[in-house]
Amino acid sequence: MRIVVIGSGAREHAIVRALAQGREHELHAVPGNPGIGRLATLHDVSPTDGEAVADLARAIGADLVVVGPEVPLVAGVADAVRGVGIPCFGPGAEAAALEGSKAFAKEVMAAAAVPTAMARVCTTQDELAEALDVFGAPYVVKDDGLAAGKGVVVTQDRDVALEHGRACLERRVSAGDRPAVVVEEYLDGPEVSLFCVCDGQHVVPLAPAQDFKRALDGDEGPNTGGMGAYSPLPWAPPDLVDEVLTRVARPTVDEMRRRGTPFVGVLYCGLALTSRGVRVVEFNVRFGDPETQVVLARLATPLAEVLLAAATGELEALPALRWRDEAAVTVVVAAHGYPGTVRAGDEIEGVAAAEGLPGVHVLHAGTARSSDGALVSAGGRVLSVVGLGADVAEARDRAYAGVTAIALRGSHHRTDIAAHLPPRPDVPLVVESRSDDQRDDISTVLGSDELR
Repeated sequence: MRIVVIGSGAREHAIVRALAQGREHELHAVPGNPGIGRLATLHDVSPTDGEAVADLARAIGADLVVVGPEVPLVAGVADAVRGVGIPCFGPGAEAAALEGSKAFAKEVMAAAAVPTAMARVCTTQDELAEALDVFGAPYVVKDDGLAAGKGVVVTQDRDVALEHGRACLERRVSAGDRPAVVVEEYLDGPEVSLFCVCDGQHVVPLAPAQDFKRALDGDEGPNTGGMGAYSPLPWAPPDLVDEVLTRVARPTVDEMRRRGTPFVGVLYCGLALTSRGVRVVEFNVRFGDPETQVVLARLATPLAEVLLAAATGELEALPALRWRDEAAVTVVVAAHGYPGTVRAGDEIEGVAAAEGLPGVHVLHAGTARSSDGALVSAGGRVLSVVGLGADVAEARDRAYAGVTAIALRGSHHRTDIAAHLPPRPDVPLVVESRSDDQRDDISTVLGSDELR
């Protein structure tokens, strides 16, 4: 097949790498990065320009387009590609609102009876302050729109929560958007990521993973787009995936189809295994980064078959997915200053040495070529170093051996990715029914026409 992958990060590099390891395909990327360029032809086209992407796909004679990041999806790139008759893996703009608006996602979850945190959508600072007092500490405040994985604050400090909410409201007003910020109850328990591939009607789960959002060891420091991940989860309840399919993914896909906006692509279910059962922390509408790097490293079924089946409505006929026995761990090497103001242009050395180690490969995220051809940093998260091993411990050792081989001035990484696996939670997976009062609390805020 001729396949076009949209995006330029480590997630897209992982997708392209997985596609290249299957049957022989002609791979293209928009705009890609130096690592992706070793496997695919790069095209200097804006990834958010749906018409330009569709024109390129048509000119190439593409059999499939895969949209990686959330911004092109929310911008309607998948709609434009499907509009010229080319199968596309990724939801249209209306369905992508599941990630583009936290308020919309909460509304859909309420309608589908999906277990999630109680929440209020606030459009003024007075509503924000009231909601913080209703839920209490720890305070959870989420920007309603896209924020590159950094729009959430979880804190014991009410002033910090209030300031974050105010900043979100002001930022949206400045951008000409409807002001909205979501305040939620805090969910206890370990978090799990589960990707569910959807064709608008059917759902196929991938393997669960766990990522690490905080910048510093011990889950300290600010939220980031993700500093590492691992899969599988030896501590997870054995019926977790079935429970999530039954209570979360299928009801959501059914609700989206009922609304006339069928969901085609990846429904990323961010979950908390709380003392009261499984709860949805958030939905994303694409492969998560850095979880994709470890999940696709373990997938034995050719990825192209999975993505094409979803894009063409044929998931039901897809054979059961096959998985490698190995575990995978990825560690992100971040640029100086990340997740704040980052420094670009520092030379990267040792990538080839890292990839020469057993069970190690390196995925490019924020990289570029300098005028003299050197590989340099060009973003916050620069590289994602993946280790494969017989178990999580061996995979972790290999990933960190790869990180040690790489030199990037001023860079930093967490040293505790997958170091301390949680015990198996002693919690019920069957989620109790939501009371009428709880439903009312969601529907009165999230069910208005204004938020539809």
